[in-house]
Amino acid sequence: MKLYLVPTPIGNLEDITLRALRILKECDFILAEDTRESRKLLAHFSIDKPVYSYHQNNEHTIVKGLVEKIRTQESVALVTDAGTPAISDPGFLLVRECLREGIEVECLPGATAFVPALVVSGLPCEQFEYIGFLPHKKGRETRFKAIAASSITTVMYESPHRLMKTLEQLQTFCGPERAISVSREISKKFEETVRGTTTEVLEHFRAHEPRGEFVVVVSGVE
Repeated sequence: MKLYLVPTPIGNLEDITLRALRILKECDFILAEDTRESRKLLAHFSIDKPVYSYHQNNEHTIVKGLVEKIRTQESVALVTDAGTPAISDPGFLLVRECLREGIEVECLPGATAFVPALVVSGLPCEQFEYIGFLPHKKGRETRFKAIAASSITTVMYESPHRLMKTLEQLQTFCGPERAISVSREISKKFEETVRGTTTEVLEHFRAHEPRGEFVVVVSGVE
């Protein structure tokens, strides 16, 4: 009995590893954040396995039952829509419960959006803090104050309809000259990275409507 966390492409399907394909072909069943999206990926690579739904709206209620099901199988793979499971996606609860019950857990290396966005930002990356998605309301201002005061690079995810608000608040809390980098659609056809000060990047997206999924990288305070 074993749980594999299998990263899936965040854009280009060629980003999937040969090992990931082998595990998906050999496992007894697959747990997917969105079964419809995962079946498209599996069909592309001619993989025919039972696929069951596992997402943030049902994970608390089904995790115990899943652990018992995994006990009866040789291997199970967990995938998300794109990227590495448990990184701003479901996975943590299942991993924790499996470990508590003595089930082996293995995470394959693979695609995740924030690493390439950080590397191409041109900002220091020997130390950084990844904070996932910002809170929508409670704790949001506290988080921006912490980013403004941090001496190391901060990396976060942002959605297109919240990007402008986030950039405006970065300008307010970090100042108009703080260096930032914003990448969108990593590994996809319209991949783009915009680098500059908070003011310069904000002006860019005022002139160009934000589209796609974003990674925002903020330099530490000097």
